[in-house]
Amino acid sequence: MRKWMLALAMTGALGTTAGAAQANEVAVLDWQQALLETSSAQQSMNQLKNQLGGQQQQVKALGEEVQKLQQRLQSDGDVMSDSERQGVMKQLRQKGGQFQQQRGQLEQKRAQQEQAFLKQARPKLDRAIEQVVKRHNVDVLVDRNSVIYAGDALDLTQEVTKTFNSLN
Repeated sequence: MRKWMLALAMTGALGTTAGAAQANEVAVLDWQQALLETSSAQQSMNQLKNQLGGQQQQVKALGEEVQKLQQRLQSDGDVMSDSERQGVMKQLRQKGGQFQQQRGQLEQKRAQQEQAFLKQARPKLDRAIEQVVKRHNVDVLVDRNSVIYAGDALDLTQEVTKTFNSLN
């Protein structure tokens, strides 16, 4: 009888807890997607493409040269003289090193620009999130990428993007 009373009390306590949890509004947000789809993010990405476009073309061309040298070494390496093979290998090492260095510099510049944009946009994103959360009476906002499943009705990503775009 005592175990049965304890079980009944536990069921009541769990029911009360579950009822309290249901009273809270829960929503999800993919803040990165919300930010990337804003007009200011699109502008920033276009500006970045324009700034780094020439350097990207150089890195791409250098990568293609490295590939051609590798293919040449694979296909003709057996019929090349030792000195010719050594020359191609030397070129391959030099071009490969240049490619790695330039690609690293390009990625570093891109990362710096993205960080600068994020730092500048973060306060505005926070205001947009705050407005949407208040509008929907959300008590708990969870990162969409951390949730296994959430219905579309719980996702506030697009609304945050629209709100961000409307802020001055």
